[in-house]
Amino acid sequence: MKNRYALLTVDTEALPKRAAEDHVTRLMWGQHANGRAGVREMSEIGNEFGAKHIFFTDLCGAYDRLEEIKEVMRWLDADGQDVQLHTHPEYLPDSFWQEHGLPVKPKYMNQYPDDEKSAFVINHFGKLISDVTGKPLLSHRAGSFRWNAASIRALKAANIPLSFNNSMHAMYSKQCVYSEPTNLPYLWSNGTIEVPMTEKKILPKVGKDEWWARLTYPESSYFRFRPWWGRLLLNTLSGNPDFAVFLLHSWSLLYWDENGHGVYKDDQRIEGYRKLLARLTKDYDVITSEDFLYLHRRGKIQMPHTVDLSLAEYKAPPPRKKPQKKKP
Repeated sequence: MKNRYALLTVDTEALPKRAAEDHVTRLMWGQHANGRAGVREMSEIGNEFGAKHIFFTDLCGAYDRLEEIKEVMRWLDADGQDVQLHTHPEYLPDSFWQEHGLPVKPKYMNQYPDDEKSAFVINHFGKLISDVTGKPLLSHRAGSFRWNAASIRALKAANIPLSFNNSMHAMYSKQCVYSEPTNLPYLWSNGTIEVPMTEKKILPKVGKDEWWARLTYPESSYFRFRPWWGRLLLNTLSGNPDFAVFLLHSWSLLYWDENGHGVYKDDQRIEGYRKLLARLTKDYDVITSEDFLYLHRRGKIQMPHTVDLSLAEYKAPPPRKKPQKKKP
């Protein structure tokens, strides 16, 4: 054991605007006429180095292709990957909410005003995943890191112990209400464990809000990891980290065409990812949700502090005042 831990998290999604058709085939499997670069290739590369991924799987963005997504999850689970919950409910059709007796708006999870809709999303889609894997859910990440305190309470009520939602980048982009400026896990006051996105603070332009870059693959121009990514994390809040969370997507090995659609171009990103994992696994133990909880129970991963969940409560903006008509 190296006692330095990395998590390879993959937001596995097939959102409407990222492909012209066959969204699951193109954006999850990464299968195109001239080649393939998707979740199967990521898993195979990880397996070469004894590293499993956490595939946060969204069933909302391509809800009309639910059976195809379930097939992706079956393959990942059979391969020993860690299949967990990702949620983009803003893409669900209005008829879905009407069928379940819930309001259509607000669509984004960070704007849900009470616990009912958050609890429904977590339980409904969590069960769909558990029914496929036969395992209890352990982790959740909201789509685009859009979450609030109601999301964390919903996880607790559903017995899902891990939240992968903390992101300063998302907070300053107004996609979430609150985040802690840390890359280390912590406890929410309701007992849910938060596993923050690894980010680095970038000096903002004059007059602009703070900017936080994420540890991603392909690498960000703001957050590079060549020739050895660990040394270039020295400017992160928690220093050269013993704990890091990478963010990928199921389409991260693809490229974008002029229409903003994911396409296969060549194997360059596949080979780049293989080189990254070859370096990473020499210095870090790559762990899953289950590994994290086991290490936490053994005291290997500790929570340095507890954060009051009330800080993440959503407060609706005041209604806009209608301009008064001028008297003639």
